[in-house]
Amino acid sequence: MSQFAHRLLQWFDRDGRHDLPWQHPRTPYRVWLSEIMLQQTQVQTVIPYYARFLDALPTLPDLAAADTDRVLALWAGLGYYARARNLHKAAQVCVAEHGGDLPAEFDKLAALPGIGRSTAGAILAQAHGLRFPILDGNVKRTLARFHGIGGWPGASAVEKAMWELAENHLPETRLADYTQAIMDFGATLCTRHDPACMLCPLQDDCVARREGRVEQLPEAKPGKPLPERRTLMLLVHDDADRILLARRPAKGVWSGLWSLPEAESHDEARAFLSRHAPAAFDAGEALPLIEHVFSHYRLHIEPLRWRVADSAAETGDNNELRWQPRERLHELGLPAPVKKLLGNLP
Repeated sequence: MSQFAHRLLQWFDRDGRHDLPWQHPRTPYRVWLSEIMLQQTQVQTVIPYYARFLDALPTLPDLAAADTDRVLALWAGLGYYARARNLHKAAQVCVAEHGGDLPAEFDKLAALPGIGRSTAGAILAQAHGLRFPILDGNVKRTLARFHGIGGWPGASAVEKAMWELAENHLPETRLADYTQAIMDFGATLCTRHDPACMLCPLQDDCVARREGRVEQLPEAKPGKPLPERRTLMLLVHDDADRILLARRPAKGVWSGLWSLPEAESHDEARAFLSRHAPAAFDAGEALPLIEHVFSHYRLHIEPLRWRVADSAAETGDNNELRWQPRERLHELGLPAPVKKLLGNLP
């Protein structure tokens, strides 16, 4: 066992996290669910969502058989909803092609929607004790600092070098503990900001610490200003305390979720109301502007509100539009800014 792995495991035995819900037991389904939720989301945020999701859908066949809206509703608030859609699709593939279980062969597992090389390695190492490396953001940061690797970790040459190092550091035994250890280490000690170098079990051999480059590594992706976009969100609220919702397109942000109808212009909003709600456009109430930042652009939301009476006479529920009672909004997956907006309505 390399000194890198030996010290990490010693640290893990003493200071690592041993009571995470997916560790007891480490079944493939439980580990897989945790790994997908933990992509771009911190452990403390994930834990309550994980518990709720697992309570509702305790097995892979349960997930595969669930309605898409139910899966998205359970996921609502975690963001990056493509993760939930891929989770659902992968479960259905497992039922159709793998006997209702996640395959234990790397190639088959990595081919499932939303999994890929690192997540497959994490599942196989933690659920089966197999010797596969991982390379999530925490591991990239740890390797960049320990070995003094310059360049953006997402660049192909840098990433290739990191995969080789990640594989070289793997111990022959305790793969589940080692995988949890290296993830925990990056999440709790070798953090992006203010890393705890004085407590680090690797500090004596860390190139970044020795050269004073801890804050500079890993290097950030060469940046560009985020594009700005604007949309009108139409909040139509009837006397029965129902809200008119529209299903988002199958592709793009918030795909497949239920949200407020949107329009690019006042003319488009006026035309939508004339077709679907007995409301005069000019009677709309302007609500406070909302800014929502995605990884690839900044969205400025202008909410407009109308109160109407006989809503069902205009538009009945269908696959694209529906009148949802306000007390049952929790049954649907809603984008975070829409959920917050509706939750704050008087």
